[in-house]
Amino acid sequence: MNIFADGDGVDSLGPIRVARLTCARSSPDRSARHPEAGALRVYSFLVQASGQSVLSHYGHETVLQEGDLILCDSAAPHSYRMEERSEIVLLRVPAHILAAHLPSPEYFCGRHLTAAQGLTRSVVTLILSLCGRLEPGLAGDFQARVARHLLDMIATCYAIAFESLGNSGSAVIDRRYAAVKLYIEQSLRDPELSPCSIADRLKLSSRYVRMIFAAGSETASAYILRRRLEECARQMADPRWRGHSITEIAFAWGFNSAPHFTRSFRGRYGVSPRHYRRLRLNDSGWVAGSGENPAQAPGSVGRTGGLVAAGSLAAVGGVAAAD
Repeated sequence: MNIFADGDGVDSLGPIRVARLTCARSSPDRSARHPEAGALRVYSFLVQASGQSVLSHYGHETVLQEGDLILCDSAAPHSYRMEERSEIVLLRVPAHILAAHLPSPEYFCGRHLTAAQGLTRSVVTLILSLCGRLEPGLAGDFQARVARHLLDMIATCYAIAFESLGNSGSAVIDRRYAAVKLYIEQSLRDPELSPCSIADRLKLSSRYVRMIFAAGSETASAYILRRRLEECARQMADPRWRGHSITEIAFAWGFNSAPHFTRSFRGRYGVSPRHYRRLRLNDSGWVAGSGENPAQAPGSVGRTGGLVAAGSLAAVGGVAAAD
């Protein structure tokens, strides 16, 4: 369900689309989807108004508490777990608008600001207050001005918290690194994904791909392997995937050799995939044969009290969740 395509529950603040959602307990995923040529790219700021949730995005898994703020990329996959009766506010911003306030926003995706960090609490308070003002209507003459000030304040929060990110000294390298990283996130399941295939797809040289990763702590190949292992580990720890074998999960994330996967997994996590899965499922409270799954999402979606009750975070990217 794409709530940004619906008329109810969504307001506008100049170029920003605003939605306030109350969510039952659920665990939706959004798989990779390459945007169509010419499609408008959007980013969404997610404010945890109440309750708790967990977002996995761009290789970061973040527990969001009340008052926290996080940035999401509509073009990249994510996994989102909501606790019962969580309430969130989404600010959906076109990429070209956000870039005027927060250069290289890809660097900040999946990185959250806690309520106690810098100016975050003040900004979140302003966002929640604006939600109340938008419902009866805010004069159009002031909307664009308020939107600019709000985006400047959010950008300042991120600059304070992550001032060293996106600062390679070259805007061109920053943009291309962001493009490569996004393509990797979208293509992790492709077993043919490699620095050469990335270079070919993005019309870069393999040497250039290596160069833009050189400033970081890992090569492109190491980044791909780490992200695949992290996604496999996440699914193995999720009771919803208990019916799938470890090999099925590994191969679905681009591995094509079970021994190679096992060696790589043990090298990163210090235990075998089977042992890791058993420990994490025990931690989740799921017992084999009990028929109970604490992470199972309810199947209903509705609207109550003027708020949108949704079992999906598809709205973060303004697109429906894909398999």
